[in-house]
Amino acid sequence: MSAKLPEKRPFSPLLVSSGLGSGETTPLLEQSAQDLSYEAEPIKNPFVIDDLEYTPEEEGAVLWKLDRYLMPCILVTTFVLNMDRTNNSNAISDNLPADLGFDINVVNTATAMYSVLFAMACLSGAIIAKIVGPARWIPILMFSWGLVTLAHVLIADKTGYIAGERCVIPTTLVYLGGFYKSTELATRLAWFWGVQHMASAVSGLMASGLLKLRGVAGLEGWKWLFLVDGIITVVVAVGTWLYLPKDVAHMSTKGGLAGGTPWLTRRQAQIAATRVIRDDESKRSYEKTVRWTDIKETLTDWGILGHLIITSIGQTPNTPMHTYLPTVIKSFNFSVSVANALTAPPYILQGIAMILVVRHSDKVRERGYHGAFGAGWQLLGWIFLRSLPSSAGRGLKYTAAVVVASWPSTHPLNIAWMTENTGSVGKRTVASGLIIGASNIYGTWGSQIYRADDAPDFKRGNLINIGFAGVAFLLWLAQKRKYQLRNARNAALVASMDAHQLSDAVARQAALGNRSPLYRFTT
Repeated sequence: MSAKLPEKRPFSPLLVSSGLGSGETTPLLEQSAQDLSYEAEPIKNPFVIDDLEYTPEEEGAVLWKLDRYLMPCILVTTFVLNMDRTNNSNAISDNLPADLGFDINVVNTATAMYSVLFAMACLSGAIIAKIVGPARWIPILMFSWGLVTLAHVLIADKTGYIAGERCVIPTTLVYLGGFYKSTELATRLAWFWGVQHMASAVSGLMASGLLKLRGVAGLEGWKWLFLVDGIITVVVAVGTWLYLPKDVAHMSTKGGLAGGTPWLTRRQAQIAATRVIRDDESKRSYEKTVRWTDIKETLTDWGILGHLIITSIGQTPNTPMHTYLPTVIKSFNFSVSVANALTAPPYILQGIAMILVVRHSDKVRERGYHGAFGAGWQLLGWIFLRSLPSSAGRGLKYTAAVVVASWPSTHPLNIAWMTENTGSVGKRTVASGLIIGASNIYGTWGSQIYRADDAPDFKRGNLINIGFAGVAFLLWLAQKRKYQLRNARNAALVASMDAHQLSDAVARQAALGNRSPLYRFTT
């Protein structure tokens, strides 16, 4: 039994960017030859066999090997890197500001500066990844970040702290897109971010022990934390360089840490490459680098811009929560070591909740309502925490903090939704960099929500968090409605076409991507 080719549906955001009026049909079909040539001349992948026949069992075996050999390495990289990032909040709870002679307002300034630099690096990082190759760019960035983490041990004052504060995540998104179909990516992204939450939990447990080394070798406890994490990151970066395959073709060869036996047979490599192309025709051009046309189309695509806004607004409360969670828990009359250990349960719960929500979203092929559910959870959590009086018991306060911190993060769902509604590899590469940048740029204003004069209950700050979470809830519903209207509009356009126009639209479908009237958006 041969595998059935899935219904062709290129990816992309809102068709608003096409500039169509309600009764217009011809502009969609009147693209210049120059615009179409980019998609019309894909680089030939010798492992893509257009008439290849394979059974669902064979495809399942390939997917199992990808999950067994490829994903664990990816998950290890994000686990290690997120431990580095989380340890900043753990260090703050160990009196890092006081040791360096400043208050949390300086921490906020450093967080804002880091957010701007990180967001700028994300777009450039995604584009460079297409030039250097994700399998090489990921370990390079990891090694660099490991050195930055180690440099924290040398911080001696406020200037050093601000200066101490690039971008693996968009590179990873580009990389995984070459191996997984759109119906598989959201769940893998849930694993990706779920592992990050587990890393935050482990980081808290590590911190509860390492921070007790204060005074050993003349170092503060938080310096021991950065020292250990930096060494781990550098070692893992070297291992990743030797392990990750460049593409599917390299999975059928042996060498390096990947082992003496190829991951895939030649036939399995052909299946792995072909099935991804059948799912998304634009990936025939996966090896092409980004062009200015891709950047222009991405920045004028209102669907992508909608996802960027959802990210920036919905993730804003993460900045005060992730930066000060150990400190907030410590304010409930817990010791430093206990407070850091108590950050583990909410991070574990958040990872589990997020994976369950995203898996269900994949199963029923629905995005908007699932995202609104996650945003609504966060909204109710902030309301719960904000409503507690200062005299409330520490058990009740900790429960409220757990409810807030364990909300099923909508970030991987939002990325998957944007990715499957984006029409070309080049455009998707730019969008991946932008959305990761958007998921960090909010730190410029999010870092100012918790202020020194609002501590320790942060009543004003939590009221601001309620506002951001409420707007995010509405944005998820609005984005879904936009896609529904776009699908209805496309259906009306197709219904009004004569046979010649319809044939022309089919011929140009892959080149037009989400601008094609034949395109159907996931809602």
